[in-house]
Amino acid sequence: MHPQAHAPSVPHSQTIPLPAPPELPLLPLSEFDDEIERLGVPVPCRSYDPEVFFAETPTDVEYAKSLCQTCPVRQACLVGAKDRREPWGVWGGELFVQGVVVARKRPRGRPRKNEVVA
Repeated sequence: MHPQAHAPSVPHSQTIPLPAPPELPLLPLSEFDDEIERLGVPVPCRSYDPEVFFAETPTDVEYAKSLCQTCPVRQACLVGAKDRREPWGVWGGELFVQGVVVARKRPRGRPRKNEVVA
């Protein structure tokens, strides 16, 4: 999905072109945060409202995932989120629910994918 294809329910700032920085090592979240600041590299989660990366609607989640595709630290973010078992949100272009990566967000109120046997 192209970032302009969907107007998110959460406002965001203007898109900033992203240069390719050096690879970042796997770091604890606070150190990773400090390293991004030190590099001075604009990343989508700092350029857009952070709420979009914790969206509830499937459309907004897909929008957040599309923003991550251009992020220069995407891979390091994803590896760190897997290592920390982030409970939820979009990290490194993937959706986490209860600490695991899931393919897509299902809207509330949908029936189960598989019937429950009583």
